[in-house]
Amino acid sequence: MNNIPTKQEILSWIEDNPTLTAKRDIAKAFGIKGAARIDLKRILKELEAEGHLEKRKKSYSDPERLPPVSVLLVTGPDGDGDLFAKPMEWGGEGVEPTVLMIPRASDPALGEGDRILARLTLVKGEDHHYEGRLIRRIGSNPKKIVGIFRKHAEGGRIKPIDKGADREWAVPADATGGAQEGELVEAELAGPKGRMGLPRARIIDRLGDPSAPKAVSLIAIHQHAIPDDFPDDVVAEADKAEAKGLKGRTDLRDVPLVTIDPSDARDHDDACFAEADTDAANEGGHILWVAIADVAAYVTPGSALDREARKRGNSTYFPDRVVPMLPDVLSGDLCSLHEGVERACIAVRMVLDKDGNKIAHDFHRGLMKSPASLHYEEVQDAIDGNVNDRTKPLLEPVLKPLYAAYAALVAARERRQPLDLDLPERRIELDDDGKVRSVNFRERLDAHRLIEEFMVLANVAAAETLIAKKTPLLFRTHEEPTPEKLDALRETAAAAGYTLAKGQVLQTAHLNRLLDQAAGSEDAELINISTLRSMTQAYYGPDHIGHFGLALRSYAHFTSPIRRYADLLVHRALITAHGWGKDGLSQHDMDDMEATGAHISDTERRSMIAERDTTDRYLAAFLSERVGNEMTGRISGVARFGAFVKLDETGADGLIPMRNIGREYFHHDADNSTLMGADTGMTIGLGQRVTVRLAEVTPVTGGIALELLEIEDQKMPQGRRSPAGRSPRRKGAKAKGKKAATKRKVTRSRR
Repeated sequence: MNNIPTKQEILSWIEDNPTLTAKRDIAKAFGIKGAARIDLKRILKELEAEGHLEKRKKSYSDPERLPPVSVLLVTGPDGDGDLFAKPMEWGGEGVEPTVLMIPRASDPALGEGDRILARLTLVKGEDHHYEGRLIRRIGSNPKKIVGIFRKHAEGGRIKPIDKGADREWAVPADATGGAQEGELVEAELAGPKGRMGLPRARIIDRLGDPSAPKAVSLIAIHQHAIPDDFPDDVVAEADKAEAKGLKGRTDLRDVPLVTIDPSDARDHDDACFAEADTDAANEGGHILWVAIADVAAYVTPGSALDREARKRGNSTYFPDRVVPMLPDVLSGDLCSLHEGVERACIAVRMVLDKDGNKIAHDFHRGLMKSPASLHYEEVQDAIDGNVNDRTKPLLEPVLKPLYAAYAALVAARERRQPLDLDLPERRIELDDDGKVRSVNFRERLDAHRLIEEFMVLANVAAAETLIAKKTPLLFRTHEEPTPEKLDALRETAAAAGYTLAKGQVLQTAHLNRLLDQAAGSEDAELINISTLRSMTQAYYGPDHIGHFGLALRSYAHFTSPIRRYADLLVHRALITAHGWGKDGLSQHDMDDMEATGAHISDTERRSMIAERDTTDRYLAAFLSERVGNEMTGRISGVARFGAFVKLDETGADGLIPMRNIGREYFHHDADNSTLMGADTGMTIGLGQRVTVRLAEVTPVTGGIALELLEIEDQKMPQGRRSPAGRSPRRKGAKAKGKKAATKRKVTRSRR
């Protein structure tokens, strides 16, 4: 009779024998034969279901461990020149492991973006998880950079424009692409380098004068590989599109659906109308219509337009331009709900009770004709008693009913308690030449909030309908903060004298109470920023998880199909669910839903980073003429190399490098996000008020360097730190650490 091992014995054996994990190997190790193999198979399936093992083809492994031979992506060298990599696929729950590559003299040079097959050895007690030996290189995705070309006799060099990047790239004479001195260029990695040499690059595109104002967004477009030119077949397909008529649609042309957008908006993808509900059973209730441009009628599954829209994922917005998801003939014309023209739409009619609860809704594929394209400020002025020629005839029949429905939704929002952050939105205004004229903060009007509430409700209606009709869709998902991030927020709040309750199921109402405690105080901005940082990143996916920040169980993006591919898919799902036509979801759309969600979540993050980088560069250009001026702000971040400050006037973020913080040495406490003076014990932490001097500005990178003058009204001693100002203990520790690092490298080289 065979002795069947316990689950723990199997797990221990697999841990000790990572290369022998097939069922046959496990059976042989424990002497299991014949019918007993069925029992072994059952135990292995139970371990897999419990998450202790992961089946890969015919072998089993710990999902928290990498296979001994793995495919890796090279992430590049660190400051000491050690080369690191990460797994191409990671299914574990914990931190993604890092791999230190141990090169042999015969190995080819590896660079960032290389995909390799490597043999791994688990290590403990190090700042990495595995050490890897190259088996072979299996492909690459060469790293690209945007930088300034500096020409010399043997070719030239490229100085990257990434903030914080200090390593230049060498360009051979035959790889300059005709670039001229001082030009902005795009380049890619081009072959091996010597051990002490610079990485070699090949120039693939010349982008022009980096100091030109309109080059700022162009830098971000190329740096983040945002597609900004439409292929010929996409443009040709868009040019053939024709306006849709009434056939097969509900006639909504007599419903006064108005658009309300920013004053400089070129596209209008949503319109709304409200009226009192005349049903006696719903006394005091409201009928609310939200109509959205029917983009799905023009961008059909599998078409050239569809492929390009999915590739882009979303439109990207810069102060001087928009990189649209769709060609202008659609986004700016046929799919835009312009005043006085008939436009195809998908509209939702929602019934609200007097308390703002949605008690019914239904969708229509219609044809509408907007009586007016209004902007936020004129709508708010009209409600406040300052009508103009456009808003006067609409005030009583259209605008006041909209605000009445909004008032009911505000009451419902108060009961729901979505996260209520108060973070001012910055607006950069450019002159005709593309230079920054002013930096202001947008005023938040009820007109803005009204449209936001209407769109949220329409998105909820779309999700609920598709769930009820069992139609595949992409949800907009926002998970609650991790325990670690909540603990960090709790510590920040406690340091400022506020409390965030512990030991209960977190709800947005708890966070709102914290925000209310700080409202109106000097700590309000700190608590709002810290709360925002504790949040997870929202994403798109087919799983029905909910939206934590909005405190909603079911939520999907439906209201902006001109600029978001996710919304276009929701429109197609509604078409399929209602049987409105053949332009609904394709089989490929349904089969590829998860991959599409991951892709467009990535393109959204790409656009956010590009927009942020562009804003940083514009702000740096705006401040470049004020070097030497004193400014006020708050500490917004702390790192081992200095402290970050958010400036009051512009909202720009600048860095106070360690060399510009007093005369003593400062220790970095990462756990508490503080810097502490070695001699005086002075502590620099988040939220503290500071006065700084603008020391240096680099517009091409967006870098802003500051010098600390005062902190919480306490003046700092000026001048550079002297060697005597360093902590002797710290100096000894650093020497010891350097000696240990040297020893570690010697050990590695002997393996």
